[in-house]
Amino acid sequence: MTSQFVRPRGIAVGFLLAIAALAMLVSAPPTQASSAAGASNAKKAQRKIGPPKLRFYTPPKQLPKQHGRLIWQRKTGKKPLTAAAGTRRVLYTSKTLAGKITAVSGTVSFPRGKPPAGGWPVITYAHGTTGIANKCAPSRNLFAGPALTYVNYVYPEINDWLRAGYAVLQTDYQGLGTPGTHPYLVGVPEGRSVLDIVRASRGFRFFPKLSNRYLIAGHSQGGHAALFAAGLAASWTPEIKLRGTVAYAPASQLKEQAQLLQLLTNPSPASGLAGLIIRGMSVDYSQIQPSQLLSDPALALFPQTLSQCIPYLIRPVSLGGLAPAALIRSGADMNPLYNVLGKQNPAVKTAAPIFLAQGTADTTVIPSFTTQLDGQLTALNDKVDYKTYQGATHSGVIPAAETDVMSFFAQRLPSPGNKP
Repeated sequence: MTSQFVRPRGIAVGFLLAIAALAMLVSAPPTQASSAAGASNAKKAQRKIGPPKLRFYTPPKQLPKQHGRLIWQRKTGKKPLTAAAGTRRVLYTSKTLAGKITAVSGTVSFPRGKPPAGGWPVITYAHGTTGIANKCAPSRNLFAGPALTYVNYVYPEINDWLRAGYAVLQTDYQGLGTPGTHPYLVGVPEGRSVLDIVRASRGFRFFPKLSNRYLIAGHSQGGHAALFAAGLAASWTPEIKLRGTVAYAPASQLKEQAQLLQLLTNPSPASGLAGLIIRGMSVDYSQIQPSQLLSDPALALFPQTLSQCIPYLIRPVSLGGLAPAALIRSGADMNPLYNVLGKQNPAVKTAAPIFLAQGTADTTVIPSFTTQLDGQLTALNDKVDYKTYQGATHSGVIPAAETDVMSFFAQRLPSPGNKP
C-alpha cells in the first residue's frame, strides 16, 4: 500500500534505547450565561460541546466521579482522516495509577454511512512516542505541529479501518495535552486511557451508535499500552467486550535494556528517549529522583522533556547530543529505576487473542525482545499469533502487517466492509 505520509524513522516510536544492538541502535466548560444567551448555552452544555482551541484541554474544576465519562467534545473542522465521516476531539475521565480521577484528551472518528445493527464496531488505537510536552499530544497535531510526522504515519492504515466500517478512537494518554505530566511507558495509566475512551464515547448519545464489542491496536509505546489495556480490560471496563489485541513492535524488556545503558558510549538519539523514560517513571514513582540519577550535563537539558517533542529531543542540540552512558551520574543507585521498569513489562494475562507483529529490520524495538515477549505471553497461556515481517523497519511493520491485521480484525470482530 502506498501512502502520501512520510513514516518517521525508528527511534521515533519505541522504547528508547534499543540498547542490546549497541546502536542508535480552557477555560471552564460552557457556562450558562444570564439573559438571552442562557438557553443557547444550556443547550450546548447538554450536548457537552467543549470550548474552542487550546481551551478545550483545560478541564472544568468539577469532574465526573467515575472513569470513562465524557466531559465534552468538539468537531475538528477539517478531517485529518479522509475516510472518516467526521472526527471529534474528546475530553473524558480516567484514573491515575494512584486512583485519582483525571481528564484525558483524544479523538473519535466515525465511518461513513449508517451504523450496522448494534453500532459501529470499535478499534481503540494507542499511539507511539511523540513526547511528554502538551504540544506533543496527537489530537493537537492533527493538521500541523511539532509531532505531526509521529502521528500521521499510521493514517493510511486507520483510513483502511474506517473504510472497512470500524470507528477508530485514539487516546492521547494521561497528562499528554491535558494538565499534569504524562507517565511515559507506565503501563497501567496508559492502558486505562486506552479503555476509558471507549466507555466515554459509547455513553454519549450524540455520537453515532458504537458497538459494545471492540478491538485494541497500538504501535511501539502504543503496543505496550495496548497490551496493558488488554490485561486490564475484563476488570476495568467489564461492560464492553474485548475481542482481540494487535501490538505492533511493542516496547518490552525495559529493565533489561536499561541495565545495558552504560555500553552506549557515543552520542545517540537514544538519550532523548532515555530522558523521557526517566521523566515518565518519576511521575508515578517517588523513588525515581532524576536529580540523583542524572549527570550534570543531562540535568541541564532535562527540562526540555517538558517543553519539546521527540523530533527535537533526539537531536544533537538536545539530549541526543549525549552518550546514553553519560546520562547517569557517577555512583548513582540504579536499582530503584530497574525495579520500576521491571513492573512495566507488558507480559499480561488476557482472555482475548493477541496478534503480535515485528519487523526484522527494526532497530528501535529489537526483534529478539519481541520474541522474548511472545514466550512470556505464551507462558501465561495467552493466545498469541506472532508474525515477523522480513525487512520491515520499526514504523514499516504497520503497512507490512496490514493484510494479516485486517484478517485478524475480520475474524475477531467483523465489520460491514471486513468480513471473514
